[in-house]
Amino acid sequence: MFVRFAPLALFFAAVAAAATCGGHGTPESMIVSPKWLAGHLHDPNLVILAVGDQKDYDAGHIPGSQLVNYKEIGEAGPTGLILELSPMPRLAEVFGKYGVTNSSRVVVYRLKDWLTQSARVLMTLDAMGLGENAALLDGNVEIWKEEGGAVTTEAPTVKAGKIDPCPQDDVIANLAFVRDNRHTPGVRILDARSPEAYSGDPKSVRPGFRAGHIEGAGNVHYESLLNPKGKLLPVADMQAKFAAAGVKPGDRVVAYCFIGQQASALYWFSRYLGYDTRLYDGSMDEWSKHEELPVVK
Repeated sequence: MFVRFAPLALFFAAVAAAATCGGHGTPESMIVSPKWLAGHLHDPNLVILAVGDQKDYDAGHIPGSQLVNYKEIGEAGPTGLILELSPMPRLAEVFGKYGVTNSSRVVVYRLKDWLTQSARVLMTLDAMGLGENAALLDGNVEIWKEEGGAVTTEAPTVKAGKIDPCPQDDVIANLAFVRDNRHTPGVRILDARSPEAYSGDPKSVRPGFRAGHIEGAGNVHYESLLNPKGKLLPVADMQAKFAAAGVKPGDRVVAYCFIGQQASALYWFSRYLGYDTRLYDGSMDEWSKHEELPVVK
């Protein structure tokens, strides 16, 4: 799969005129570099969200960024699963506290090793219909500093925003879809966890979860798409890993993991590569509760 990358400035200029809701981001918009962010820190509609610990935020963060209370976004769901997408009115209230509106450009970054939580924030924005103007910073705050970015210990004053979400029906896949499409041509189920968890290594098994992977699923560990410093691999290298897991051009990708957090990273990267992607939010947490469903070690 070949993807063209247009200048980011042109993309954001094109969507700056009016509030939007619906659709998804493009390869040009979903990942931004430290250099790009440094040049847009004073854009009037920019909202920067930091994901991590309070102590790391207090030690130094990107100017203008706010620390996300991840527990308000990644909360337990109403059906008893560990992590589920919250109701839209609740999410609109939470993100509104950070000044997000339908016309905001939202850049999410991790303070340290919070990539999966950062991706979960982005997936949530995508499900709300705000994904078209949402992006992940390529690298954490240390890479930001290494590439010349300034940090501050001052927290910004924020005016609350109003969001009118338009829920997207092409972000979340349910259990029935995964069960019925494990071997459907044109659909590829991918496990985002480590190869050890995928294979059912006893050291990687969590209490309450069945060991192994969903029968028929391939494996692309989300961390394998990053270099040792935590930045994304070149696009061709990322695509090669998807191809090695059985993904063909034009396939719909469905990502899962233990609870839907690691898979949020694979979801975001998969859409970045141009695949029509879904997140199986129930993941192994839900699949494990159904003994009739096949799991392979």
